[in-house]
Amino acid sequence: MKETLQLVSQCIEQQKQIHHTVVNAGKIVALQKDKALRQGVNEADVINADGQAVIWASKLLNKPLKERVAGIDLFTNLLALATEKKYKVYLLGATPEVLEGLTEIIQQQYEPEIIAGAHHGYFSTEEEPEIVKNIANSGANMLFVAMSSPKKEIFLHTHKESLKAVNFIMGVGGSFDVISGKTKRAPLWMQSSGLEWFYRFLQEPRRMWKRYLIGNAKFISLVFKEKLK
Repeated sequence: MKETLQLVSQCIEQQKQIHHTVVNAGKIVALQKDKALRQGVNEADVINADGQAVIWASKLLNKPLKERVAGIDLFTNLLALATEKKYKVYLLGATPEVLEGLTEIIQQQYEPEIIAGAHHGYFSTEEEPEIVKNIANSGANMLFVAMSSPKKEIFLHTHKESLKAVNFIMGVGGSFDVISGKTKRAPLWMQSSGLEWFYRFLQEPRRMWKRYLIGNAKFISLVFKEKLK
């Protein structure tokens, strides 16, 4: 986390761009078949492990990662960094109601001035070029895209060049929903134990059972196949 924050600050000061993404067990399984997602992840500049299973796998495969860097934790740390350094952020994604609630919370907990702009995530393909143009011209140093995978990875990979005026671009998944209070995050002990996925499963079992139970089994299979190599 510390290294990532230092890298982001450095790229903003040097007026360079970093395309950041995260991987977890589910995303690693998905990119085995989704070529667009795989390209969006592999061609990012910085990849963090947002999933304790990835940390465990890295150790098993003798390429240990230092720690899990959850996307939502990086997001809130970057909001604090923006407040400290007077950086500007752009918020893209979620419903209009969630985005409004998130904006109010950021203005209360951080600084109102750090928000360069915001737009909900329910826009058409035809509207996309204009939204990208508005983000590029907003003066934002950081862009946070709250969409599901693979939509956010493909969006950022597709528009990376058009967004070169923005120094740091990142997908944050459901972070807007959590911070705005729409959904709850797992307790700290579940986060540190690698059980955050199970907490989400308990919240929405019908929607999440296939993603987590079948997806986790596929991930374990991938890890052991790699170990045998």
